[in-house]
Formats: sequence, C-alpha cells, structure tokens
Amino acid sequence: MKAAVFHKPGDISVDNVPDPVIKAPDDVILQITATAICGSDLHIYDGFIPQGKDLIMGHEFMGIVAEAGPGVANLRKGDRIVVPFPIACGHCYFCAHDLPTACENSNPEYYGPEGNLMNNKGGGLFGYTALYGGYPGGQAEYVRVPYANVSPRKVPENLTDDQVLFLTDIFPTGWSAIDWAQLKGGETVVIFGSGPVGLMAQKAAWIRGAGRVIAVDPLPYRLHMAELRNKVETINPNDTDVVEAIYSMTGGRGADVCVDAVGMEAERSFMDKVKAVVNVEKGTDKVLELCFKAVRRGGIVTVVGVYGSPFDNFPVHRIFDKGLTIRFGQANVTNYIDDLFKLVEDGKVILDDIVTHRLPLQEAAHGYHIFKHKEDDCVKVILKP
Repeated sequence: MKAAVFHKPGDISVDNVPDPVIKAPDDVILQITATAICGSDLHIYDGFIPQGKDLIMGHEFMGIVAEAGPGVANLRKGDRIVVPFPIACGHCYFCAHDLPTACENSNPEYYGPEGNLMNNKGGGLFGYTALYGGYPGGQAEYVRVPYANVSPRKVPENLTDDQVLFLTDIFPTGWSAIDWAQLKGGETVVIFGSGPVGLMAQKAAWIRGAGRVIAVDPLPYRLHMAELRNKVETINPNDTDVVEAIYSMTGGRGADVCVDAVGMEAERSFMDKVKAVVNVEKGTDKVLELCFKAVRRGGIVTVVGVYGSPFDNFPVHRIFDKGLTIRFGQANVTNYIDDLFKLVEDGKVILDDIVTHRLPLQEAAHGYHIFKHKEDDCVKVILKP
C-alpha cells in the first residue's frame, strides 16, 4: 500500500509499504477514505518531538472496515467508522475513569506515571512517534486499529466523510478546551491561535454559551477565516499589544477564560530561539505567558497546544498572585464523541468549513509543506487515498 512516511525532520514522502495485518483478536484493518494533516503532525515533521526511524504519519482518519478480528464484537466488514486519535484498551484503571489518553496498556514500552521528556509517557497514539507506542498512522491506504471494540464509532449514512472526519481529534480537542473552562454563560473567551484547533475551540465556545469570543493570531488569513466562519472578534499581535488590547476590551479586568491552542511552536524572535538553546527548551512558552497575563484574576486558562519540554522562568508567581485555574492535556475524545456526533447530525455545528485544501494522498509532502510554511492561505488539509 501507499503511505505518508516520516523519515527525518522535514522529510516526508509517500512510499510503498507493507499492508497492515491483524495482530490481536480485537483488531480491525481499516481502508482509509479520508485523513488529515494536523498541527500535531508538525511537531514530528519539525523535530520538536523526536522520532528516530521511519513512521507512517497521521492520527485523524476514517474509513471502511476491510477486515475484523474474531474478537471484534460491534463492527463488521463494510462498516464506515471514525477513529479517535487516542488508543485505549477500555478496561484499565484510567480507561475506567474516563481518561483514555492515560491508558495503561496501549504504550507498553514507554508508559509511566512521571511524564518525563523521553519516557514515562501516556497511552498510545496513532502515528505519533515511538514515545507514544510507535503505532503506524492513518495517512495511508490502510491502517490497523487495535482495541477496536472501544473507540471507533460508526458513521450514519446521511453524513459525509468531510462532515465527521474532524471528530477524530480537532473538534473534540477544541471542545475540551472550552469544557474544561466550565462556562456558565456570558463569559469572554480569548482563544490564542486560529489554526484548526483554535477555530474549533471558537465554535465550541459559542455553543457552550460564551458571551464574547476573541481570536488572537499573527496571520491575517487565519483571522479572516475566524471572522468568516465563527463570527468572532480578532486581534493581530503584529498590530497591537495583545494583553493591553484584551484589558481594554474587558473593562481592565482581563478575559474570563484564555485558551492556548498554539503550544510550543508559536512564532519566535531570534532571542527566543537563543533562550531555547541555552535552556535546552523545545520551542517557546510565550503564548502561555500571554494567557496568564490576559486572563482576569480568578480566571481559567486551558491548554490544548502541545508542549514537549520544561521551560525556564515559568511564571508561577503570576499564577499564584492571580489565583488562576489551569488545565492542560490531550483530549479524551471518547468522552465527547457521541454528543459531538449529535451536534453535527442536528446541524448545530459545521466542521468542514475550515478546509482549504483537499489533496490526493500522493501529494502529502506538498500538503505538509504548505501547512508548515503557511503558504497558499493553508488552514486545513484533507488527504484522500
């Protein structure tokens, strides 16, 4: 089969690779009908998350069951399914406590409680390095899906692939950022980043009752997408002091909620890069620092942007002084996916209106290039095998 294979930072090509096979009774083999390039894929592509050998990329995918193992109870050949990006066994302590991203069984080599840089990681993820299980991803013609009785969801016939593909990751991730903020209605929510996850968080904020949603991003074309699709107010940090602008818009108090949907790969100055080298840091935490400044006293900061290393001068003093509540992490997709499916079915949210590029799988390298370098006003790429 053909698959988008990571070889080294900056080098992804579509190669011929062996077809996946059933390895356990509860596996299925999925024929991919749609997959997408995610901002998290860039962490591998850019070398921020290390991967020392070839890996099939992709954790946003869906398709048709081509083969099911003898232990698969609720799926059969021909079923169309979407597959959440965390790989969860469904029966360990953490799966039983609605924390499938912390599954104790899906990442046997690198799993552990400490959350270190290079070991003691969480549960397995599709196409996201050996540190998270080394599972081949879904930017391919076929993929093996383990624990298939747990996470996959059947897709109703009346919904297209494009309508539901983003239930695999970016919509549940954006939803998590807002769900963790525990909105009661009428809040001012500031979302840093108008990439795919930030755009989804904007949609979720309106659905969950925000009174005002403000998007922050340095790229005019992404801010235009946010305004066009999600009817939000926007701030470009290249044009104004973001924190002062937010204070001005909120009577001097700051936002009720700030969401970091950017993570460590925010735009950096030369001095930011020097600091990262000196302190052995991956990327920058400057968006986190902006969130802590811009949120009001007693406010909430949620973080769904990825961070892969410690950071020097972390502003714990500000967090303490302002009495902030903070929530970080990966989205526990299976906790949300059924309710989010209903929102899509009922027409209460449109997910595929952020797609700017639909490409054949064979053009995956081009898709990565324009997404990484923000060319051709690229916001979201769907690949079709």
